[in-house]
Amino acid sequence: MRIVFHGANAATFEPGFADMLGDGHDIVCLPDAPTSTADIQAFQSADVIVGIRLDASHPRPESLRLYHAPAAGVDAIDRTRLPAGTPLCCSFGHDPAIAEYVMTALLLRHVPIPAADLDLRQGKWTYWASARSALRTELGDTTLGILGFGHIGKAVAARAKAFGMTVHAANRSPVATGSLVDRYYPLGEFAAFMGSADYILVTLPHNAATEGFVGRDALAAMQPDAVILNVGRGPVIDEAALYEALAQKRIGGAVIDTWYVYPTPAAPGPHPGRLPFHKLDNCTLTPHMSGWTHGTIRRRQETMAENIRRLARGDPLVNVV
Repeated sequence: MRIVFHGANAATFEPGFADMLGDGHDIVCLPDAPTSTADIQAFQSADVIVGIRLDASHPRPESLRLYHAPAAGVDAIDRTRLPAGTPLCCSFGHDPAIAEYVMTALLLRHVPIPAADLDLRQGKWTYWASARSALRTELGDTTLGILGFGHIGKAVAARAKAFGMTVHAANRSPVATGSLVDRYYPLGEFAAFMGSADYILVTLPHNAATEGFVGRDALAAMQPDAVILNVGRGPVIDEAALYEALAQKRIGGAVIDTWYVYPTPAAPGPHPGRLPFHKLDNCTLTPHMSGWTHGTIRRRQETMAENIRRLARGDPLVNVV
């Protein structure tokens, strides 16, 4: 089969893919904007396209048998551009990496290693275990509320419980309580969930039902010292409501990895919001990095290779959207 890795993001999954998949396939990488005659023909004749964006600016992939996103999100893929009956599949495998990111963000609020290192280099023994003022809090004494209990939510919950945290979950479908979750909140009790935890972790995907799901009322229900973290999609949290809550110090803070504004060819280095989050001292900003590890690449490659083998055999595919 002809397999096209479309765009810069998809191209990061190409090295080593041929060895993983096996012989007998034609694998090419195309730019985000295929404009040359050869690139357009390769796109149009592809049996499989690996990519994260498909819209009217791209040629129609008339021969396509599978479109595979090397990511969980498929919101930038216009399914009307796919030939009738062509399956769209996604890839997970990012949950261990994101869980490590979340736990790091949480731990740094209780174990101030960077600040202690900076002070000690200046001869300041600020956190020395001899003064009552140096006492710190423990992560295990806090409660984590997880909004959306899918792959990411489960991975974070397992690690949070290992640190002794209390874990609450809010989800569209019921979540069993037990070893991972101490209390489940249906979405009809969303305000109570938002007020139940020291940390609120948003893991929801972005779609019409989730856009702005965490709005002013939800943020107002949070404890005044609580921190919200977003590793799902930026627009799930209403941007203006979040900025106001932080700027007015109505919540304890935020750790945001998924955003409202992203780089484009015309603007490669924008601030990540339409509002000046970068000027807030109670918001930690990271550039959509939480799931980007060597392990994520490998696990997603394995998923895509397995689906291509299944396609060749005529077997059912996995992770069909």
